[in-house]
Amino acid sequence: MELFEILYGIIALCLTVYYYLSSNYDFWKSRGVRGPKPLPGFGNIKDFLLNKKFGGDLLRDIYNEYKEEGMIGIFARKTPILLVKDPELIKDILIKDFSNFANRGRPVNVKSHSLSQHLFKLEHERWRHLRTTLSPFFTSGKLKEMFFLMLKCADHLEQYIDKLTDKNKLIECRELTAKFTIDIISTCAFGLEINALSDENSEFRKMGKLVFAPSWKNNLLAKIKQFLPLLYEVIHYFLPRSEITAFFTRVVRDTMKYREMNNVIRHDFIDILRELKKHPDKVGDIKLTDSLITSQAFVFFIVGFETSSTTISNALYELALNQDIQDKLREEIDEEYIKNGSNLIYENVKKMNYLDKVFKETLRKYPPATVLKRQSMSSYTFEGTNVSIPKDQKVWIPIFAIHRDPNIYPKPDIFDPERFADEVVQTRHAMHFLPFGDGPRNCIGARFAIHQTKIGLIKVLRNYKVETCDKTQIPYVIDPKAVLLTPKDGIHLKISKINRT
Repeated sequence: MELFEILYGIIALCLTVYYYLSSNYDFWKSRGVRGPKPLPGFGNIKDFLLNKKFGGDLLRDIYNEYKEEGMIGIFARKTPILLVKDPELIKDILIKDFSNFANRGRPVNVKSHSLSQHLFKLEHERWRHLRTTLSPFFTSGKLKEMFFLMLKCADHLEQYIDKLTDKNKLIECRELTAKFTIDIISTCAFGLEINALSDENSEFRKMGKLVFAPSWKNNLLAKIKQFLPLLYEVIHYFLPRSEITAFFTRVVRDTMKYREMNNVIRHDFIDILRELKKHPDKVGDIKLTDSLITSQAFVFFIVGFETSSTTISNALYELALNQDIQDKLREEIDEEYIKNGSNLIYENVKKMNYLDKVFKETLRKYPPATVLKRQSMSSYTFEGTNVSIPKDQKVWIPIFAIHRDPNIYPKPDIFDPERFADEVVQTRHAMHFLPFGDGPRNCIGARFAIHQTKIGLIKVLRNYKVETCDKTQIPYVIDPKAVLLTPKDGIHLKISKINRT
């Protein structure tokens, strides 16, 4: 009798667990939204949770499976997610009805993550005030003022590549370009000339690696966060302050203190944060803590260097594979240099139309962020449909899947800059190209990212030929563990000096 009681108890426990894990799996069916059948405990993202498939690829598979649907209902473990494909509905979310989707739906937990209070994650009210205050740093006028600083960093890049080519070394481009963009952001935003290209022990580069490079500790914490979120918050509450948090807190504090004591004014990002600290009334009722101010510097540095460096290295990869495109782009670069006596100026970069096409095609094929996330602020019914969603509903826009859709971009795996010729662009919906998002909550640093990326490409292609080598990974394999879209084993290329005599 006791054996049967134990058996019944086990069955009852299993049924209870199953019910708990799948109790809301009729959420989308009851709303008339089609989607793949979820697996209890995993939802529709099992391969992503187990690091078997990159998130962008997983969503692309679902996107292609439901080709005729404008919306797809999926589950991230138990959480219902609405995957939106229809460009008009995307436009409603990002622009027309932005006020109802102003939040990204990303948690901000000050106790466990003091640097999570940044512009990218903050809820609408604090985001709105901070965005207005920080925007002056990202205007085209400000960018023009910083142009010579970017060029100085680009000169360091050229000198560093010269040393590598003299030794006939194959170059791992992701590391090379990461050091370059770290130098630019450190100089332009923080007023610190760190020269990560020549300093193998650069603390800034080390911090960048700690944030993005997979490690057993980060992977373990990520798994606990995915499967046991409550335990994750408890663990983080008791862990000592991370090395990353301590570093950025110290850098921002010490830089501000030095400028105050020595009356240094640079009109850069740090000075904007100083003004913010001096005049908290500019951001309404927001409590301006040191960690909130440091969070803004942290996210600008981390996101700014990684996305641009990845884009430069991906562009070089494609140009190495497509020598005709590389030659055409180099010809345009040379022509602009000749017009200005071999001096590159801000206006030169804006005039390079083919460079712009190459840049956009790189972001089309390799968008660093492969999904845009939003969360409804109230119940909402999508126009032209019978689909209604409740408040706090998570909505995802699959950028990678859209950018690789053959019905939008024919032969999407082919690198073709002419997709961005003016007459071709006019045939596509504006919501079918979203590397920086769109609407009021688009990427605040888009202009900055565009220019530092283009300057890096100009300096490399003006002086060097880029080719594949034995270590070049062909075809490109996306790292399933990466936070942003990055190649699994780096990008190794042969870079040789162009003889102009």
